[in-house]
This record gives sequence, C-alpha cells and structure tokens, in this order.
Amino acid sequence: MNASSPLPTDSDAFRVAVRDFLSEALTPELIRAGERTTSVFSDFEAGRQWQSILHQRGWGAPDWPLEYGGTGWDIQQRYIFQEECRQANAPTPVMMGIQMLGPMLMHFGTPSQKERFLPGIISGENVWCQGYSEPGSGSDLASLKTTADHDGDDFVVNGTKIWTSMAHYSDWIFCLVRTDKAVKPQAGISFLLIDMATPGITVKPFTSLDGEVEQCQVFFEDVRVPTANLLGEENQGWTVAKSLLEFERGGQHFTIDLKKQLSKMQHMMSSETCRVTADPTFAYRVAETQIDVMALEQTELRIKGSLTAGDNPGALSSLVKVSGTELGQRCAELLIEAAGQSAIPWQSEVLAPSYNGSTAAASESVTTMAEYINSRATTIYGGTAEIQRSIIAKHVLGL
Repeated sequence: MNASSPLPTDSDAFRVAVRDFLSEALTPELIRAGERTTSVFSDFEAGRQWQSILHQRGWGAPDWPLEYGGTGWDIQQRYIFQEECRQANAPTPVMMGIQMLGPMLMHFGTPSQKERFLPGIISGENVWCQGYSEPGSGSDLASLKTTADHDGDDFVVNGTKIWTSMAHYSDWIFCLVRTDKAVKPQAGISFLLIDMATPGITVKPFTSLDGEVEQCQVFFEDVRVPTANLLGEENQGWTVAKSLLEFERGGQHFTIDLKKQLSKMQHMMSSETCRVTADPTFAYRVAETQIDVMALEQTELRIKGSLTAGDNPGALSSLVKVSGTELGQRCAELLIEAAGQSAIPWQSEVLAPSYNGSTAAASESVTTMAEYINSRATTIYGGTAEIQRSIIAKHVLGL
C-alpha cells in the first residue's frame, strides 16, 4: 500500500486495508520477533525497525493528535489497528516515549521541548526509559531520594533508579528527582529529561527469571542536566508523574493481548494430545475468563473515549490495570495447564527472532513458560495491585 493512499472510513474496509499493509510490511524476521515476545517488550532491534516502518507510513503514534504526527483515526480505528498488529504478530516497539512521555510533553512541555523531542520519539530514533522507582521507593514513590541540586544553568543529579525497563538500549530517560527536601515529599519533586550519554551515568542490566534482559539499575554520579530539560514547573513534578502513570495504566490494550492468549489456548485445546481437552472444569474456567475479558474490553474503550475527548482517565486506569494484569496471570496459568509437559523444555535461544532451528516443545508452547514467569511481575510494576485498589477505594468508592 502506498504511504500516501487514504484509508477507508468504513470499519470493515479499514480493517482490510490494515491487514494488507501488515502483509506487505512484516518480514518473516519481524513476525518471529512478535511470535516470540514473552513480555510487553519484543526484541529491541525488531521493535525499533517496526517503529521506523510505521513512522514512514504515517502510523508511528496512532493516539497522538494530528498536529504532532498522529493519524487522526477515531477510537474504533485505533483499536482495530492495534488488534490487527497483534494478530499478525507484529513486534512491539519500546513504547515509553510514545505512550507515556509524548502526551506529557504535549501537555506540560515548552514549544522548544516539543520541537526538540517529539519528532525523535515518533520516528523511533530516540528511545526513552522511565526513571521512577528506586531501591527504597517503589510503591511509595514519593519517598524517592535521587537529588537534583542547582549549579548555574544546570541541575546536578545524584542517586539511583531501579527496574528501569530497557535502560541499556535507551538514549534518554525521563526521571523524577528531589529538588526540595524542606517540604512534604510530593511537593519537592521535579521531572527531568536526561541524556543517557551524559558523563556520570552507569547502567547495570539484570537477567530476569525468564532469561530475558529487560530491567536495569541506573546510577547517577554528579550528572549535569541543563535546566532547560525540566518538564513542567520545578517542584511540581508529582503532578506530571501522576498524569503520566494514568496514561501508562490506562493507555494499554490489555484485552487485545488477552484475546490473543485465549486464541492460543483454543488452538492448544483443539489438539488431541492436550490433556485438558475433555475436562469440563477447565472449559468452564476458560469461558469465565473470556467473559471477564469482554467486560474489561468495554472499560478500556470507555477510557479511550475519555482520552480522545481530552479528559484524564483518572481512577479508571487503576481499575483497568488491576483487571488486565490479573486476567493476564489467569490466562498464563491456563496456558501452562493446557500445554502440560510441552511447557517444560527450556530453550532460551528459541526466543531470538534469528532462530530458525527445531524446538523441543510444540511451536505454540515455546513461549508459554517464559510468559507465565514474566506475568508474575505485572501486578507489581506500574504500581502494585494493592496500590491500585487503594486508589479505586479512595477516588471511586470514597473510602
């Protein structure tokens, strides 16, 4: 499909046009990267390549406003696009810049900040990571201790961030820092944009239980950051941070991934060798999960509508985060049961998009165990399930 070709407005025709584009644009290597994705991140190089392809087509940030390079699609079209990408096994780009930082720049950024940073985000040229959590400040984020002190036209940053996804690949980090220790914790925090190539930054990657390297610890030692890289007002970073977290939690498409998992499960259950095929209790649990996914989908679409109208999703994003991650864990458990012994062999090299060899397990089961292990973290990162329930209790139930 030519990059300048207009898309049809009819939903069915739009879906066909997206499928046609995907069939032309996705290479076998990119598809393998999508198929072997075991977390929210695909293979980094595949994700970056795919973002570049989407940007060239004009689809690099479907949720962004037209003036910043968005598509102008309505809610249904954006949902169809994401659904078709998932079904076609397109890899997932590193989304922190597009999904989280981009909307904050549009809302809080100066004209020069928008001009400087937004083009590199949407093109995939500049990859961003999120510097929020610290070794002693996870769910209690306001207790963070990384400091930024004034020195002329710079801030001097000292401290450390942890569980920083994809920091070892990132060009920039958006970071919460303490700029005032004399006020209550939330009031003394600022939001800085920091070049990862700045002297004094050290990145230490971690290998997760699933064998993947996604999380890192980032150390800052006398790192000089221009004051021009302050997003929003000084000591008002908590406002930016809360808004960003609501976009992070409410901007995901949990049900698209969940439906893909359920589809994989149905494929497993259709096999004569599947040990749960004739188990009515297992079938009931699958059906119950399908109903819950349908209910979650409606809430996600309500949030998309709210964002399109310029509203903040608020506590609804916490509801979606809890439901989406816990349903993901339930699907992962059901897939393990359906796979049975096929989930036991461990071949980490199979997960690489470049791998073309044989597998010890059935092809649909090679990612099952890694996905299950990774799913255990989903109710922790982005704000624990306990924290999300507290937000819901306070802002929705008034408790």
